[in-house]
Amino acid sequence: MKRIAFHLNNLEQGGAERVVTTLSNYLVNDGYEVMIATESTAENEFAIDEKIRRIHVGLNGKQEKHSRPRRALDRVWNLRAFLKKEKPDVMIAFAKKAIYRTLTAGIFTGIPVITSVRTDPYLHYAGKLDRLFITFLFPRAKGNVFQTEGAKSFFPEKVQRRSRIILNPINEKYMGVPKPRERRKAVVQSGRLVDFKNQLMLIEAFMAVHEKHDDYVLEIYGGDSGDGTRQLLEKSIAEHRAEGCVRLMGASDSLETQLADAAVFAFSSDWEGLPNALMEAMALGLPVVATDCPCGGPGTLIRNEVNGLLVPIKDAAAMAAGINRLIEDRELAERLGENARRIAETANTTAVCRQWKEYMEELCIKGEKNL
Repeated sequence: MKRIAFHLNNLEQGGAERVVTTLSNYLVNDGYEVMIATESTAENEFAIDEKIRRIHVGLNGKQEKHSRPRRALDRVWNLRAFLKKEKPDVMIAFAKKAIYRTLTAGIFTGIPVITSVRTDPYLHYAGKLDRLFITFLFPRAKGNVFQTEGAKSFFPEKVQRRSRIILNPINEKYMGVPKPRERRKAVVQSGRLVDFKNQLMLIEAFMAVHEKHDDYVLEIYGGDSGDGTRQLLEKSIAEHRAEGCVRLMGASDSLETQLADAAVFAFSSDWEGLPNALMEAMALGLPVVATDCPCGGPGTLIRNEVNGLLVPIKDAAAMAAGINRLIEDRELAERLGENARRIAETANTTAVCRQWKEYMEELCIKGEKNL
């Protein structure tokens, strides 16, 4: 196996895009020929090695004018043309639409397909069409990569048998950051301002924390998703008259320095795949309190009371209690933070990319034996 192709919608900012970029850079420097087939032509958010070929498989000008059903077929046709021309040894599809396109386009090509589900399937693969596609398309996959056992359990037994759990690789800049001599009196969070991350609940929880610890602040780092969450957060801050202690910090590319000396990292999502922000906070050695949200990302990463605290979703009182506990019991907080750092031993780039490489090689060797 020497020719590897990835398919996803774009290479703009996002967890799947970062993982594809990381894997591609690792594999191309390990001697593989790597292609990334994208629907969009938007600029890369993450730097890719110059040896990697990025190929546009989205709609052309003529196809853009077609009806919606016809455009869906055009996308599959374009991807099929790519597969027949390039003949990769394996094709890896990230995220739902790309997975469905790839499994359809790959029919009768003989090219093995690996799927990578990146979100909570109980929410995003539960429609009538999804059930149809899962029944008839997913069994065509040579292999399937899931981030958590919870995500894996959603799919039929035949799909689960052909699967592997692989964590996301953590950006190296979050590893090996020295422990601060003194922690700031700050509770922090990082991630897009978007409804399912439930920063509204976090603000509510922090206001209860602030009643006991009025010298602490809450800093929420992250760009605006445009779904109206930022406006709701600003309204909540104003209603609580919390402008002096709750701060929306905006997006940042230097979180490894801005977060490292905080007292607590608070993760408040209602659902996630495998949250990169939480993994990064753990790699920094931050004491963490996180919602135990589906489909099991925080529960995969955190052993409660060992390397972090888990609390129920949508429970501001439980979140406040967890934050207060870490503020008030600094010995516990530092022990949890030091244990959290160990995530870097299993989720560093080399370890994760090796797992992907071994899984791909294993599947392709099996495929050759079955010919």
